[in-house]
Amino acid sequence: MREYYVYILAKERNGALYIGMAKDLTKRVKRHKQKTAAKFTKDYEVNKLVYFEKFENRQTASNREQQLKKWNRRWKIRLIEQSNPSWKDLNPLDPRQRSK
Repeated sequence: MREYYVYILAKERNGALYIGMAKDLTKRVKRHKQKTAAKFTKDYEVNKLVYFEKFENRQTASNREQQLKKWNRRWKIRLIEQSNPSWKDLNPLDPRQRSK
């Protein structure tokens, strides 16, 4: 079974946002943090994983990614804050998250 992820990265709370889709979320976030992924995230230092959704179907994930990209900023912030009110980095590779 394949898994696909739609995710939102932020520079900081209420800062610049980036929405993307990936098959391997851990690997993709690592690329953002290493600044080898999207130019926008590299230029604006947007690499904090603040929200993600998992899907079993690529097309469903792609549709959700496109939907979120069309949302206004206020809706995106509300979505993030419903599941992650403190905007903590949800990155499983972040050693600060492993110790909690």
